[in-house]
Amino acid sequence: MRSFFIGSFEILITILVVVMCVGVVISALVTMTTGGGFFAGLGILIFGGFYVVVTAGMMYLFLGIHDNTKRTAEALERMSSLK
Repeated sequence: MRSFFIGSFEILITILVVVMCVGVVISALVTMTTGGGFFAGLGILIFGGFYVVVTAGMMYLFLGIHDNTKRTAEALERMSSLK
């Protein structure tokens, strides 16, 4: 049951990252076309993209830490059962 929730959370994070990317691109295009200026839209695109990369990286890092901790605990259990 725990694997189901972790797997579902990973899929949810992937969907969230895609939605964030689309949001950044749409925000940049709207800013560029409605009078905000080209450079303002370019700034939104660059810094918004950076924000998405950092946020997604942290979320996937936390999932990776969970997976590594789980594998380490399983390895320690196997080692202790050999004695």
